[in-house]
Amino acid sequence: MRFIAQRIWLEQFAVLVVKEFRQLVRDRAIFLYIIYIFTLDMFIAAGGPSMELRNANLLIHDGDYSVASRELTYRFRSPYFRLTDVMMHPEDGMHLLDRGKATLLLDIPPGFEKDLHADERPATLQVLVDTSKSQIGYLASSYSARIGESFGRDWVSQNSSASGATSLPSIKNQRRIWFNPTLNDSWFYGISEILAMITVACIFLPAVAAVREKERGTLEQLLVSPLTPFQIMFAKVFAMIVVTVIGTAVSLFAIIHPVFSVPVQGSVTLFFVLTALYAFTASGLGLLAATFARNSGQVGMILLLIVIPTIMLSGIWTRLESMPVWLDFLILFSPLRYFVEIAYGILLRGAELNSLWTPILAMLTLGVALFTVALMRFRRQFA
Repeated sequence: MRFIAQRIWLEQFAVLVVKEFRQLVRDRAIFLYIIYIFTLDMFIAAGGPSMELRNANLLIHDGDYSVASRELTYRFRSPYFRLTDVMMHPEDGMHLLDRGKATLLLDIPPGFEKDLHADERPATLQVLVDTSKSQIGYLASSYSARIGESFGRDWVSQNSSASGATSLPSIKNQRRIWFNPTLNDSWFYGISEILAMITVACIFLPAVAAVREKERGTLEQLLVSPLTPFQIMFAKVFAMIVVTVIGTAVSLFAIIHPVFSVPVQGSVTLFFVLTALYAFTASGLGLLAATFARNSGQVGMILLLIVIPTIMLSGIWTRLESMPVWLDFLILFSPLRYFVEIAYGILLRGAELNSLWTPILAMLTLGVALFTVALMRFRRQFA
């Protein structure tokens, strides 16, 4: 008898899962949305703008017209900088900076080369940077400082050799970059976008499916049938897990891996098993949101309050260490915060299961808690 009851339970569950797939395919808007976030959106994100400085508009005022000034200005070249104009007066360049027509102004004063040869005072110049766009301004300022330091070292080295002076001891800097040796931005953007879209799909889809059942009155029909609330809710979660895993496989192996050469260093099986676990965890957030909403409009507003903080507190775009201390407690409730560590560990670092137990257990605990609370609220609403 127990075997028969288990078989009936599984048959009912299978029928519910098939129902969820059919409803998903029939809803053309959501179905096309799923296709978009796992295909075209990946092209846009991974092939998007670089985090490095590219073609920053540069103005130059050379008041020295010397060999040193020409050598220095030559170093401000593409692909990082784009010479927009040479100014006769620095005030004209400052006026263009104020109007947003340029990113930085390199102002070389008269006597620059003479000061370089003299020992009485240091040679100075001025770089004015428009930081109204903070990221571009920061990069332009940093690149300018590095160019100036490099020019200073080379000038000292050349003139010391020409004068016969003994070279001073120096420190040789040898950098070793792990996991992304070419600092390829598309690797970061591609993986980050996959994680963000998995989160959106896992929270959004089960929440919308549950609320539409309420709106159409089919949820009450399911409840009067010989089905348990657990079967009804877990069928939605299971269907969304399958959809998410398939979408992730398409994004990873049809787009960002072959097109943008994003590596897969670790176990593919482990990655997809943990992706399914994360989908279960995030789906609990969606179902919990659905229990607070009466219609699609309300669930849309609630999902905005859930999805955006979940992504922002995950460390996917900003380092967790740079966030305010008072956010540390809220970060613990972002399931994506744990999956970021897992996904980057497997895909880029080749991490194995034994090094990922901490985020896995934290994510599993959070997922079980969210699903349990959502199930309790669901039973209470329809008791």
